[in-house]
Parts: sequence; structure tokens; C-alpha cells
Amino acid sequence: MARAPFQILVLPFRVNGADVFEYALFKRSDESYWQGIAGGGEDSEAALAAAKREAFEEAQISPATPFFALQTMPMVPVFHFQARDHWPKDLYVIPNFCYAADCSSIAFALSDEHSEYKWMRYDHGYDALRWEDNKIALWELDQRLHNNDLPSPI
Repeated sequence: MARAPFQILVLPFRVNGADVFEYALFKRSDESYWQGIAGGGEDSEAALAAAKREAFEEAQISPATPFFALQTMPMVPVFHFQARDHWPKDLYVIPNFCYAADCSSIAFALSDEHSEYKWMRYDHGYDALRWEDNKIALWELDQRLHNNDLPSPI
């Protein structure tokens, strides 16, 4: 399968009491940093389909889980991806589509890509994340949850 020129990010969340929100972050096995579920599309796969596939592959999150599109959509330099050699030569950045997933009643089963996961409140999660785009998406999700302003599930 060919790697499509876009990235996805999924931030699982749960409600743990009135106005208490927690976010599942995943520690990469290869480089030991914390992130949301991340990956890329395959062939002509749409971004949402890629997000649901990656969430299932990395944490066994069912595709039937409610997913929410976030407005955060950073661009990622292509030098991060080996597949760049197969993309157009004038492509320098690719979009990162960000989603939230309501995982309030889900127990994760991790793939080999991650060594562990932790449920964290916003401040701890924000501080733990390595990538700025993950931090921006987490901030948006936290604001939306506190303002009761999630978009309709997709």
C-alpha cells in the first residue's frame, strides 16, 4: 500500500465526573515520547477512515466509537516521512487532520508502536506532549469539552 500525503491525529478522551475531562496519551516504543494516536492514510483512504483505522490498530478503539472533527489542522514538513520520495517533488508540507474520540467506556489494547498509555488531565497532558500540533489539538478539545461545544459526531 502507498502512503497517502496526509497525517491524522486522534485524541481519545473521557468524562470523569462533572467538568473533569481526561485525555489518553500514548508513549512511543521507539522514541519514548508522548503523543496522541498518529498515522497516515493508505492509497485513496479518506482522513476519517485513516483515523478510525489507526485508532483501531494502535489501541483497539472500535470504528463505531464517536469521533469528532477538530478545527486544528496543522501542516507537517514532508521530511518526516520516508514516503516523500513517492510524492510530488514540489510537495513540502502535508495536512494533519485532527480528531477526538469519546473513549469513556473503552479499555485499550496497545500495539507494539506504544509501550504504555496514561489518562491525563489537560495540564499534565499538555506538558507531556512533544509535538506542538498535538498540544494545539489538545487545547482545542479541552476548550470544546469545557464549553460543551463538540461538533456532531462523524
